Amino acid sequence: MTAMAALPMAPGRGEESPDPGVAGFTRPLHSARMDPAPGLYRIRINGRLGATALSAFPAMVSQVEAGETVLTGLLVDRSAVFGVIAEIEALGLDLLEVRRLQSRAKSPSSGEDLSPGHG
Repeated sequence: MTAMAALPMAPGRGEESPDPGVAGFTRPLHSARMDPAPGLYRIRINGRLGATALSAFPAMVSQVEAGETVLTGLLVDRSAVFGVIAEIEALGLDLLEVRRLQSRAKSPSSGEDLSPGHG
């Protein structure tokens, strides 16, 4: 019987490395910096998307501005944002801009909620 050398155990998920270059260490998965509160996002895509392509973004409201499709919607966290970006990439679309707006847009004078779906 041969003795097996003990392999170093990789640190668990969410442990921070004292040296960020050490393999196997990751940043905490749920830090306030990583997952901000839900936010209103505006995503610009080159060209006019048809109904089939738009159906890939059910949580977003679409508009066409100067030959570009603008998707606006409330995304709950960073993973939701990256999910929309991944879908854009998977469809072969040309992403122009991703911008985080206020989570609830309010009219400065009336305080009326102007967020999509709240009109």
